[in-house]
Amino acid sequence: MFPSADRDPLRVVVLGGNGNFGARILRALHDDANLSLIAAGRRGIAVPVADTVPTVALDFRSAAFAEQLRTLAPDLVVHCVGPFQGQDYRVAEASLAAGAHYIDLADGRDFVVGFPAALNERAVALGKVAITGLSTLPTLSSAVADHLSKPLQSIKSIEVTIAPGQLAARGDATLAAVISYLGRPISIWRDGRWQRAWGWMDLRRVNLDVGPRWSAACDVADLSLFVERYRGVLDVQFHAALEFKIQHIALWLLAGLRRAGLPFSVDRWALAMNRFAALFDPFAGAFGGMRVSVVGNNPTGSRIRTTWQLSVPALDGPEIPCMAAILLARRMAAGRFPAPGACTGMGLLALDEFLPQFERWGIQTRIESDAID
Repeated sequence: MFPSADRDPLRVVVLGGNGNFGARILRALHDDANLSLIAAGRRGIAVPVADTVPTVALDFRSAAFAEQLRTLAPDLVVHCVGPFQGQDYRVAEASLAAGAHYIDLADGRDFVVGFPAALNERAVALGKVAITGLSTLPTLSSAVADHLSKPLQSIKSIEVTIAPGQLAARGDATLAAVISYLGRPISIWRDGRWQRAWGWMDLRRVNLDVGPRWSAACDVADLSLFVERYRGVLDVQFHAALEFKIQHIALWLLAGLRRAGLPFSVDRWALAMNRFAALFDPFAGAFGGMRVSVVGNNPTGSRIRTTWQLSVPALDGPEIPCMAAILLARRMAAGRFPAPGACTGMGLLALDEFLPQFERWGIQTRIESDAID
């Protein structure tokens, strides 16, 4: 791919360039001549993606971060350093102050939901784009829900389930995110009103193309954002489905203990959970999956359920959370930017735009519909 004759390559700083997702984004983009990449890590980058990608030590928690970022003169900052639960907006604010656009892979519900109100005015004034949640949730999940809901006159329920493959890389940030809402109250939209569930409880069985699995409630931004986007919806649910039932039972027990007041050290328990999960690796299946199901009324008044299923080779599952950021970075490099302002990734990409990425990684998808009473 050759850069436009009248446009310099987009200068992109990827924070967390040696992490589970940042390294994948760098590998996907490093040969795009419309992009000039810089890989940033808290202590530098131990193994560079390529000789053509310079590396730098950059810690967003440092008091010097904003000035160091400004010195790098980025056009775009990609923030991949989780967990986002409990983070503030300092990286986005520093990016805008440095004259850069900003995107992240955030999955923290409060972080994502509060992002537009916190940063929109500043982003508009500077003529920059700031986008949060540019990942599986809510960007891919909303692209699927939009696609499934197009033929419907009204939507009654949306259910999303993510089923990671046991062999998929378990990043420290992902495990810390799991711990953050383990046994914590979650607000969910059920029967047309806000009700309370508990993190990693609410166990239920779900049928996936990768096989039936137990699943549990998780606290994600979709639970809030979908209620606003799909007006009239009565139920919005999100569950994660691990491969082995015993893992869910262990998390359910820990969630119950934390709900009862047992103190938790996030770092200590994340390490213990990773060691426990690793015991099951020799018995793991070959695939992970995702399921989005929408129930609504079609133009004739009949109620139907339309379900989208995805199956992915387990080792390649972590590529999926990176796809939206990769797609949007390439779009920006081609000079096609969203309107200035701060927003979530919801609705920014159509499902069809993900198809080349799915094909590259051997990901299979299908859609089925059935009438219900």
